[in-house]
Amino acid sequence: MKPLSVVLMVCAALGLAGALLLAPMAPKPQLILVLGGVSSREAAAARLSGQRNLPVLVSGGSNPAYVRWIFQQEGIDEGQLALDYTARDTLGNFITVLPELKRRGIRHVLLVTTTDHMPRALLVGRISAGSRGIRFTPHAVDCGDHCWVEPPLKIWTDVVRALVWAVSKQDLRNWVGGSGLRLPFETGQPQRPPGGVSGDQHQGKQALSQDPAVR
Repeated sequence: MKPLSVVLMVCAALGLAGALLLAPMAPKPQLILVLGGVSSREAAAARLSGQRNLPVLVSGGSNPAYVRWIFQQEGIDEGQLALDYTARDTLGNFITVLPELKRRGIRHVLLVTTTDHMPRALLVGRISAGSRGIRFTPHAVDCGDHCWVEPPLKIWTDVVRALVWAVSKQDLRNWVGGSGLRLPFETGQPQRPPGGVSGDQHQGKQALSQDPAVR
């Protein structure tokens, strides 16, 4: 059997198991998680927060001052908004916020990202954070004229990384990096948010970096 077929079967099994286990237990959505860095995602999350009266956690967002301005324009209280610039990529978007989700008792999340990024993000999130009891409901934002077709190799690289993390709490990228190799579509060093303001300066956390999905 081809390796890709094995991965597909494992993902399907995990997805089915997660749906069966979480569906009867998960409450209504309790929080909006935005995979940030694209202003349309953050604006959509602000509107959604106003409609549903839900708190928002932005992982890897745009310039912090700009994100706060977007939410202010929608009349969202600053206390409803949390920014996290720890993540280095899509897998990191999920695993770095797990402690905060656990602290808040969150078990059901509305996931906001663009339509081109959502399939990979949802797979990665349901495997990684889903293995820790978090359910995700997608809320996709139209990518408009800025859509990007994600290479299958990148999708499956991230799926494998999520699977490894789910069973070991280790990032395959760190293992590979320690050997001097690089995973496909490795994104390199962290980038600062637009405007040159680091996450360290605003959040007391690591600086933001984004994977190619955050364009």
